[in-house]
This record gives sequence, structure tokens and C-alpha cells, in this order.
Amino acid sequence: MKLRHLLVLALMQTAIFPASAFAHQPGDDEIVFYPKKLYLSNSFDGTLITTAFDNGVLPLNGGIPTTIGTPRITWFLNTGFNLNYDFSSTVGIFTGLGIKNMGFIEKIKPLDSTVKRRVFAAGLPIGIKVGNLKRKTYGFIGGGVDVPLNYKEKGYIRRGAKDKLNEWFSDRTAAYMPYGFVGVSFAPGVYFKVQYYPNNFMNPDFVETDATLGAGIGAKPYSRYDVSMLMFSIGLDIRYSNKMKIKHKEHHETMM
Repeated sequence: MKLRHLLVLALMQTAIFPASAFAHQPGDDEIVFYPKKLYLSNSFDGTLITTAFDNGVLPLNGGIPTTIGTPRITWFLNTGFNLNYDFSSTVGIFTGLGIKNMGFIEKIKPLDSTVKRRVFAAGLPIGIKVGNLKRKTYGFIGGGVDVPLNYKEKGYIRRGAKDKLNEWFSDRTAAYMPYGFVGVSFAPGVYFKVQYYPNNFMNPDFVETDATLGAGIGAKPYSRYDVSMLMFSIGLDIRYSNKMKIKHKEHHETMM
């Protein structure tokens, strides 16, 4: 009889204690972050350094010695966001939308004159990245197109008055500006990028109408311009790439 009672008690203990031994206890929750395959990130080009190349057949400014390669540095309004998709922890693709402040500086040495030309442009990049994506240590390459929104031209002679021109959706520049880029990112998300714009920044067919002569009649101030650009940027990649999940820890008790 005693053996039978012991067996019954053992079976009852086995049925009751597992439920309590591994019961979830308040305060034992753990917040765990899992990487997402599809996610958004900020693309902040903090510093842009731009230089230009004169590819024109005819000399600028009627042959007066002119240079357009002076580096132009900007910090303002060079930002955007990217939509990313990671196939794995080492390979991913991205696209997005951004805005940048870019242009070139023209110096006419004998006249001690400077003309600065720039656009605010909205751009759509697409690229591929390869490396340790989780640690933000990877290389990337791709291309895109920028569309100028605002054009500004500022000219002055040293110690003289400045002439300014500001136009929205101006015809003075190219309607769109394709480019290619290559870069590298380092933890915790600082990246270095080089972009090249092979096409003409200006619109050589633009006609500056003379009101006294009538519409469509006037000079073509950019007819000799064929300006390509090279751009260096230093930026910061801020991701929104993790999803939060609450993981329940099991509470184990020692049975005596």
C-alpha cells in the first residue's frame, strides 16, 4: 500500500510542478532588437566639396584666363533619406530621396572677378552595398539623377558690389543631372563618398532675352560652357533598422 501511495504522490508532483517551475514571473521580460530586412535610414551629407572641369571647345569669357576648378565647400541643406533592403548580413540595396547644395566657382583672374553658381537639387540614388551591414562597415556603389529646383548666381569684383540672380526651376542649368558614385562606410556610420557628374551643369542653349528686341532674341551667356563636376562628401548614416520584441524569460525553480 505504501508503494502505491508513493507512486500516486510522485505522479501528482510531476503534473503540478512543471507548470509552476517554468512559470513566467513579472519583471522577467527582456527587450530584444532584431534587424529588419527592409528599413529606412537618414542620409546626411554633412560636408560637400565640389570641383569642376571645363570640357568646352571654345575658351570661356572670350579667351580671358578663367578657372572653374576652385573647390566649393558647403554644409547647409545636404540631407535625405534612404529605403534599404538587406538580402543578408553582407549584401543589400538602397534607393531614396535627397537634396543637396552643389555648384562651382568661376574665377576670371585678370579682372579679379569671381562668379559663383549653385543649385539646390532633389535627387534619387540607387545603389548596392557589400560588407558588414550590421556594423556599418561596407563599401557601396551606384548612380542616380538630380533635378535642379533653385538656381543662384552671384558675381562680384574684389572689393566691389555683388550682382545676384536667384531663380526657381531655372532654364539656365541642365534640366536633370545624372551621376555615378562610390564610397565606403565605417562604424558607427560615418561614410566617405565620391560622385561624378559627366554632363554639362549649364544649359548652353539658354537665351537671355533682350526686352528691347523681343522674345527669343538675345544672347546665349552659357554657349561656351561644358562643365562636368566631381564631388566629395563626408556624411552620417542614421538607421531605423531594428524592430523591438519583448522576450519572456522562463523562471526556473528548484524542487526540493
